[in-house]
Amino acid sequence: MDKKTLRIGELAKLAHCQIPTIRYYEREGLLPAPARTEANYRMYGDAHVERLSLIRHCRLLDMTLEDIRTLLQFRDTPDENCGEVIALLDAHISHVAARIAGLEVLNKQLKGLRKLCNTAQVAKNCGILNDLAVEAYAVNKRRHSQLRQA
Repeated sequence: MDKKTLRIGELAKLAHCQIPTIRYYEREGLLPAPARTEANYRMYGDAHVERLSLIRHCRLLDMTLEDIRTLLQFRDTPDENCGEVIALLDAHISHVAARIAGLEVLNKQLKGLRKLCNTAQVAKNCGILNDLAVEAYAVNKRRHSQLRQA
């Protein structure tokens, strides 16, 4: 065990993380189970702080838990070839690019909606609300038609 030991609340503060999240990462096998005191308190060390910080950073990069698990496996076996790590990151970059493209389409649609009502007025005359209702009806009608064809 590391010379310095921390309780779960101290680890949470150091890693800027919630206690339930730490427990969740333990259950998922991302964070190794800590040693326990005679009173059954979890006692964490510097290695836990480092690993939890890495997990949190990967989550901020919007990586999935499965991707993080893969990265941690390579981190735990430092002599392995990192080709799979490179491929994982390339796939994640493609995923992010696709999400950005989808968000750009959404942004264009929202801006188009916004142009439908330039001044505050009674809700029954609001172009935004009226267009949303028409589009919702059309989407529902298409779904219903597809279900009948299936």
